[in-house]
Order: sequence, then C-alpha cells, then structure tokens
Amino acid sequence: MHFQVVESQLLSPHVSLLIERGFDELASAKRVDDLHRMYDLWGRLNQLPLLRASWSKYIVLRGTSIVTDVSATSGDVDKGMVSALLSFKVDLDEDAEMLESAFEMDQAFVHALKSAMEAAINAKAARPAELVAKFVDAKLKTGNKDGSDREVEALLDRVMILFRYIQGKDVFEAFYKKDLAKRLLLGRSASFDLEKSMIAKLKTECGSSFTNKLEGMFKDIDLSRGVMTQFQQHAPSRVALTQLVNKVDMHVHVLTTGFWPPYVPTEINLPQSLSPSKAIFESFYTSKFNGRQLQWQHSLGHCLVKANFPKGRKELAVSLFQALVLLCFNHGRDVIGFKDILGQTGIEIGELRRTLQSLACGKVRVLTKQPKGRDVADTDEFVFNASFSNQLMRIKINSIQMKETTEENTETHEAIFRERQYQVDAAIVRIMKSRKTLSHALLMSELFVQLKFPAKPVDIKRRIESLIDREYLERDKANAQVYNYLA
Repeated sequence: MHFQVVESQLLSPHVSLLIERGFDELASAKRVDDLHRMYDLWGRLNQLPLLRASWSKYIVLRGTSIVTDVSATSGDVDKGMVSALLSFKVDLDEDAEMLESAFEMDQAFVHALKSAMEAAINAKAARPAELVAKFVDAKLKTGNKDGSDREVEALLDRVMILFRYIQGKDVFEAFYKKDLAKRLLLGRSASFDLEKSMIAKLKTECGSSFTNKLEGMFKDIDLSRGVMTQFQQHAPSRVALTQLVNKVDMHVHVLTTGFWPPYVPTEINLPQSLSPSKAIFESFYTSKFNGRQLQWQHSLGHCLVKANFPKGRKELAVSLFQALVLLCFNHGRDVIGFKDILGQTGIEIGELRRTLQSLACGKVRVLTKQPKGRDVADTDEFVFNASFSNQLMRIKINSIQMKETTEENTETHEAIFRERQYQVDAAIVRIMKSRKTLSHALLMSELFVQLKFPAKPVDIKRRIESLIDREYLERDKANAQVYNYLA
C-alpha cells in the first residue's frame, strides 16, 4: 500500500516527461528488460495508453522518415524507398521480442504496431503504392539474376507484407497492370512461374476481383498462341503467305480491350515488305471470328531485322518504329533527311525524333547523323553507318522513352482519379438506393466502410454535388443535411 502511494505521488505527475525523454532511446537500443519494467510500472499507474502512444509514435516517425526522404523517392533511386521499408519491416519483426518480453504481447500494443506501420507507409499518399509496384516490376524483369527463384519468392513474400499496409491498392494495381503488360508483350519477363506466383499472392490477399484483369492478360497471351497456330495451319493464309515477294515471320498478340491498359492508337505507313502479311492476318481473323474488329497497336510492336554491314551480317532487335526507319535505307539511298523519313514512315514527329536518336545517337549507332549532336532537328540528315561493327551477332537497340515520371505517369494517375470518381458515385448510389433517405454524416460513414481506397471528405462532397446535379439525389426540403434518393 505504501509503495502504491509512493509510486502514485512521485511518478504519476512526471509520467509524460519520463516517457518523452527515455522511451525512444530504450526502444532504439532494444533494452527489453528496462522497457518491461516501464510497462509493469506504468500499468500499475494506469498509464499504459501513454506508453502505447509513445510506442506508436516511435514506429511512425521511423517509417515516415523513410517514406518522406526526398533522396529515396526521386530519380533512379525510387526503389531505394521500398528496400528501406523492407529493412525497416525486418527490424520491426526483430522488435517482436519487445512485444513478447517487454509488453507481454499486449494486444493493444500489437494493434498499435500495425496501425503505426500503416500510417507510416501511407504518409505520402499514392507514392509508396506506385514504388512498390515498380519494385516488383524490377524484380520480375531480372528474376533469379538477383538470386534463386526461391530467394525471389521470399522477397516477393516480404513485399506482400508491405502491400497489406498500403491503403491505395488501386494505385498499385494500375501501375502493376501497366508494367505487367510491357513485360508480357515486349518479352521482358524473366519467369512466367514467378509472374503467376505473384498473381496468386495478390489473389490470396485481395480476392479474384483484384486479379481478374491481370489473369485475363495471361489468358490472352495463351489464346494468342492458339490463334497463331490456327493462322499457320489456315490453308488460304498459308498459300497467300508463300506467294509474297517479301516473306516475314509474323506473330500477333490479340488482346481483349477490357483486360489491358488503354493505349492510344498510332497511325503509321507500313512498307510493302510488311503490309501484305498484316492484311493476310486480318482476312484470316475476320473469317474465323465474325463480328470482331482488330485495332493495331503499332507502338507495342517489335521486330528482328537482319542487316548486312560491310563488316558482317547482324540481327537487330528493335521496335517497330525503329524497323520502319531502318527499312527506309533499303532503297539504295545512303543519305535521307528527317522530313523524308517522316513522310515515308508516318511516325508521329516526337516519336520519330526519339527513334532516330536511339539509332544514331545511342550506344549502338547503326545510323550516323549530320550534323553531329544529340538533338534531332527538321533539317538533319541520316546516313547508313557502313563502318558499324559489333562482336555480337544479335544486338538489341534500346528505344529512348519519354520520362515515365512525366507524361505516362500523369496519365496513369489521371486514370486512377477517374476510376475512383466512378467508384465513389457507384457507392453513393448503391447506398442511397438501399436506404432511400440518409443524413450526410451517416452517408459519409457508410462510404468510408465501403470504399477500398482513402478518400477525402471534400472529394466525396464534390461527387454528391455532381449526383445532385444529375438528379440521382436531392437535398431534403426540410433539412439540407439529409439526402433523398431519386428513383
């Protein structure tokens, strides 16, 4: 009894100060015994909420410092943030000893750890979700170059733990889907087994509705193999192909629009060496699948071009746009101007500049530019590089892409924003159709439960106003804070 009085009189007035000055140091040094003494003493003083708040703040500050670190979220070190968060999570797993020995597995402290980790990871809105998707993309492109398949699997399991804390999973989905499309269509995936394993992990975590489109993309790839087999066995097509002067081996991926990211169609001028094969496939496909319409996505095409140089024959792995430019030099002309190439290929002017840069200004220069320089002007001329040599027989010429952090990134975020608007509208209508009449506060409460992404009240209010303008809802005439559903 006397001890309780002493503890109450001497310590209670100073609990906040003692925790503020000592907790972080004890936790960082993992002084479990001292933390347990603090937990035991603070429990007797009924001050565990203060200790728990310090435990939560300690985790939030450490995690937030990683997420908001400018050096870890810019330029080529984007993946540095995810690696740092993975290391942070490993460190927290080691802190399980604190939960068990220091805090006696107090469920309130366990919950505080989870909540704090979630708050830290989501401290920078959608950015962590985007970077986790890019981190996974990098690993699935390199595969077991970074270790065995088992090691990559273990790393993906750890990434999934971070994924659970992400609130904006729709942001992750949008970027993951975009990157998966590139891996599948451009042959950049290191392992289909790892790809399908990752889809299975996402399905287990989020359900089939989350992975439906991703699985559809794999299904399209498998079905395309069957379509190409039918095409090669189709007698009229086979006869037509054998009669071509310029024979090319062509493989077509037929994609279902709803599964894949949206692509803007590009108009180009296919040369006589390529257009007949395209026409023969179109004729076959429309005869087999009546009512379906093909829309060619030329920006996703790639080719293997056989090139004869004075110093030897090479195979050039290039994009379709690069191939169109190279084929301009097949007509005996050694020097061709920019405007002439533009007219022959029909490639969009900005895309053509990047394409010519990749062929004449990059590491592999199969063309030369006059005058020399990195930028491509309308008056520049291009020459077949007769002195080109390389030890490799097959050479990949990388395309020069627009910075993903600008135009492409902006388009992805805008698409996410539009999709969220549709989901908020649908949720509001669904709730109001069921309830008929509801106050603003109760509607907001139900929306926060139903929505699968973080939404700001001001954004929800805008959607409500939009639905009122479109006559899905109306404000109650007796109370402006109450909404009525209009059938």
